[in-house]
Order: sequence, then structure tokens, then C-alpha cells
Amino acid sequence: MQRRDFLRSATAAGIAAATTKALSGTLAPPSPNASPVVRPQSPEMIYRDLGTTGEKVSAIGMGGAHLGKQDDPAESIKLIRSGIDHGITFLDNCWDYHDGKSEVRMGQALRDGYRQKVFLMTKMDGHTKTAYNKQLEESLRRLQTDVIDLVQFHEVIRMDDPDRIFAPGGSLEAAVAARQAGKIRYIGFTGHKDPAIHLRMLETAQKHNFHFDTVQMPINVMDAHFRSFTKAVMPVAIQQGIGVLAMKTFGDHYILQSNTVKPMEALHYGLSQPVSVLITGIDSPKILDQALEAVRTFKPLTPTETASLLARTKAAASEGKFERFKTSIEFDGTVKNPEWLG
Repeated sequence: MQRRDFLRSATAAGIAAATTKALSGTLAPPSPNASPVVRPQSPEMIYRDLGTTGEKVSAIGMGGAHLGKQDDPAESIKLIRSGIDHGITFLDNCWDYHDGKSEVRMGQALRDGYRQKVFLMTKMDGHTKTAYNKQLEESLRRLQTDVIDLVQFHEVIRMDDPDRIFAPGGSLEAAVAARQAGKIRYIGFTGHKDPAIHLRMLETAQKHNFHFDTVQMPINVMDAHFRSFTKAVMPVAIQQGIGVLAMKTFGDHYILQSNTVKPMEALHYGLSQPVSVLITGIDSPKILDQALEAVRTFKPLTPTETASLLARTKAAASEGKFERFKTSIEFDGTVKNPEWLG
């Protein structure tokens, strides 16, 4: 989709930028010049506000890391389009997933009018202006679009990552310039290691008078017991009007291997949290059907049901054994490939 056509559709929708909100004494303005876009909605899906952006997005997001695993690219394309046809509008991706294969396949899936139906997100690893710009141009080309709805700083997993991102010549400068140029619409960040790092990123943003549109973090049935993003970060993000993107519902596969929770319980727990989107890995029609079934059968968990579920997972979760993204480098792509940071 061409940028001029995309922006024209946004203007035609006649929706003004989200009004600046005062939340507990703090201001939460939307990204400048980003007008919300109206997209088709399906009765099969739940739609939620994306922070204070004014955007409505599907409560289920398709995780890009799982969309490059299929042997045949046609399988990936069919899976993405099937998700969209069933009402999923939030698509997750990253510059480094499967050496770019996930973005390439998503770009192919978004031809034939599908781009206009989705809120497209991807992530950049680069911490320098140069690295960020190079990665962004590659992502734009792979995704076959002139504008990406949301670009997030990926893997903020070290205490000094905020310093590098916000430093002169850092990637924030590149992101803001890209937003001003109309290449991206919103800016966020992600991480999975420690809530203290997320809080430092938010504090650093405030010191620089910068407001993130989104933040992505692990929110699952075990997180509440160990280095909890749910307890420490999510309330701060909500107070600041930042859209919360939940990930690691199953901890890849480890949480389910604990035999303390079933997939539907884990999905319903995530959907019961005050999140904008639950991003989940969908690598087959069977797993897509499971995510859609979770939406169809969803009723917010009662406090009693939540307490029971957390009690069941407490012992297994106490040392982070099943949340390996917090306790190992298994999920740390930029640790294994430090050159991506720039």
C-alpha cells in the first residue's frame, strides 16, 4: 500500500487525533500527526483501545516469530490472511525474525488489499540512528509498505539500553524523524528480561519529555510470582496512557510444559488483564483456531478464578524456571548478535 493512499484513507475516515488526556496528573498525548484509522471489524473478534492513540485493534495479535517457521511460504501467507479474515487486525513482527523471512512473508500476505485491513507493527534492534534507519528501510521493503503503523525498540533487556536509545545520535532520534517523515505512525518498546529495565525506560522517556505509545511485556499466569511485569510495569503504563501489549502467554512452550495450566486458561487470563492486545504465537491453523476460540468463549476471570489460577502456578513459577526469557539468554537475539545494536 502506498503511503499517500494510506494517509488519504485515514483522512477520509474523518477521525481526529486522540485528545490529550490527563491521567493522574500526567499528560499522555498521542503521537503527533497520527490520526486513527478505521479498519473492518468482525463479530468474531474483540476490539480494544490502543492506549491513548485513538486506534481500535483486535484483542488477539498474531506473533511474527511464529510466521516464518512454515516450510512453505504459501502456508505462512494463508495463515496470516486467515487470521485477518477472522477479524485479527494487529500483526506483530520484527526486523530480525528468521533473518527477515517473517517480514517478507507478511509483506506478501498483505498484498491484494489486506494491508488496509490491519494495524501493522514491527520492531528494530538498532540503538544508533544509523543502525535503526538501515533496519527500518529493510523492514519497509520486506513488508511492501511505505508506512508502518507502530515500530518498537526491540529487546530493551539491559539497564543501559535506555541510555543508548535516548543518547544523541541514538535510535530515538531516527524513530522521531521517521515518524515526522510519515514512515511510521507510533513508537513503542519491548523487553522480556526484568521489569526494572522497563521502568527505567519509562523514567528515561519522562526525563526527555517523550511519550511512548505502546509497551510490550510478558504477561502470563506465572509472571505475577517472579519479576512481575504485571505488578510493576503495567500499572505505570496504564497511568501514563500507554497501550500495553501482552506477550509470552505460553512462555514459548515452557509454561504449558509445567502442567499447571491449560492453553485456554492461559489465554483467558491474558485477555482478562487490562491490556490492549494479547500477542500470541500462531504457527498453524490449529493454533489459530485455539486463539479464536479463546475470544469466542471469553468472559473476564473473576477475582476468585484469578486467585485460584495464580495459586496453582505459584510453586512452579517461584524461580522463573518456566519463564526462561527472564532467566536465560535463550530468547535474547541481540545478546547473540550484538552487531544488530549498531
